[in-house]
Amino acid sequence: MGSRMTRRSGLPGLVALAVVPVAVLAVFFVLPVAGMLARGLWPDGTFDPSGAVDVLTRERTGRVLWFTVATSAAGTAGSLLLGLPVAWTLHRLALPGRRVVRALLLVPFVLPTVVVGVAFRELLGESGPLGFLGLDGTPVAVVAALVFFNVAVVVRAVGAAWESLDPRPAEAAAALGATPWQVWWTVTLPALRPAIVSAGSVVFLFCATAFGVVLTLGGLRYATVETEIYLLTTNLLDLEGAAALSLLQLVVVAGLLALAQRLRATPAAARRVVARSRAVRPSDAPLLVVTAVVLLGVATPVATLVAGSLRTPDGWGLRNYAALASTGSGPGGSGALAVPVTEALVVSLRTAVDATWMAMLLGLLVAVVVTRRSRGRAERAVRAGLDGFFMLPLGVSAVTLGFGLLVTLDDGLLDLRASPLLVPVAQALVALPLVVRTLAPVLAGIDPRQRQAAASLGAGPWRTVAVVDLPVVWKPVLAAAGFAFAVSLGEFGATSFLFREEAPTVPVVIFRLIGRPGEGNYGMALAASVVLAGVTALVVLAVERLRVRSVGAF
Repeated sequence: MGSRMTRRSGLPGLVALAVVPVAVLAVFFVLPVAGMLARGLWPDGTFDPSGAVDVLTRERTGRVLWFTVATSAAGTAGSLLLGLPVAWTLHRLALPGRRVVRALLLVPFVLPTVVVGVAFRELLGESGPLGFLGLDGTPVAVVAALVFFNVAVVVRAVGAAWESLDPRPAEAAAALGATPWQVWWTVTLPALRPAIVSAGSVVFLFCATAFGVVLTLGGLRYATVETEIYLLTTNLLDLEGAAALSLLQLVVVAGLLALAQRLRATPAAARRVVARSRAVRPSDAPLLVVTAVVLLGVATPVATLVAGSLRTPDGWGLRNYAALASTGSGPGGSGALAVPVTEALVVSLRTAVDATWMAMLLGLLVAVVVTRRSRGRAERAVRAGLDGFFMLPLGVSAVTLGFGLLVTLDDGLLDLRASPLLVPVAQALVALPLVVRTLAPVLAGIDPRQRQAAASLGAGPWRTVAVVDLPVVWKPVLAAAGFAFAVSLGEFGATSFLFREEAPTVPVVIFRLIGRPGEGNYGMALAASVVLAGVTALVVLAVERLRVRSVGAF
């Protein structure tokens, strides 16, 4: 949006645009993460990696790494196997209501991870509809929840690529006598491979960092790197161990992000055209069956969660929802919570609003910087470096970020631990990459000749923005704001360290309630999960009506 106003200023203009976002990330991201790592690798002020090395060679660490890789790989494989047929069905077949179905499939992806964990506990528990399978508390439950959470990523990312593939090569192969399977293997799959690998790498990343899902379903018995960092910092105060795992996670995730970014930038994408959907044929029956199974698999945990929230010791009713105005039951007649769930919901909404405007202001600046046209080699190099720098929050555990903010911003001018803005800042940083990746493709796609034409007709810089850029970006801006709001509502990893006892968010409250004994507390957790899921779903469905294509990468 701002490239017309700054393109003539060259490298100094690029630097001027980047000053604010770089400063914000330096203070609220680089400093906390570096401080967290420093406390583990420089425990006495001198570099001493022996403690970190010792952690990496522990038997438990090996089990944690294996469980993280195994569940993430299984979750990725399951998401791809189920997501590819659904992507074809919902993006290439002319089905009635397919846009609504695509919107509904997106809801699980933005549900708070704690809510997903609670839903699967209710589904697979002893009294749940699938309790007879004996999967509660097993790795299978974790993988099933990861697939539920991430199948929408494959559907949207691969579906968007499939929808825009040029159909003529496949038609030519079929005309030359190739069977449908040969067309798929020799023509369609090679063209889709970048999108599939990119979606798979992103899904693997989301599986490996699904903090709330694993913490809720796996407990302490089955831990990933993400939950192990949480355990080491909160229960054991083992900063050296947490630093070692954080550094390892940073390196692996950064590599995955680099791979996904490289594949997203493949030249093949530029040669795609919009393909028309075709009518349903009898041969599409297996794909329709898989799509129906996936829809059933998405709906069942949510329906079980809603049903559980309405179940009370006296039968069916709204007792659990009425109890949200209380603090639950604790030992000795005390409450399980410091504040009622209804108050926590107000805190969550207020925090989400603050996190959204922060993420939008910062994300819009970043999107302008990374899409700005470079005139020279130096400017291109600086812009590429800034692009990677701004994506760093995706490569660091939210748990590491939260704990880093807690232990770093605690003295002098940066004593912000008691500030009510600390949680929104952390949540804004978590949402920042999503905002940038929603806005950047749209800004990059604006033809600069339109701006030049407006300027030649006498329009000033701001008038040019109003008549050229704004009509294109207003829907993506609203979509990015909606996704940032939804991410903030469900964020749990960083918030679990930074929240104040008198102002917890709903995900924190839910996790506390399921950890307290008592049927009433668990019922309240189910009801709170339904309320949070409902608010998140409404936001996402409203965003989906904007039909923004740039979010397909997620």
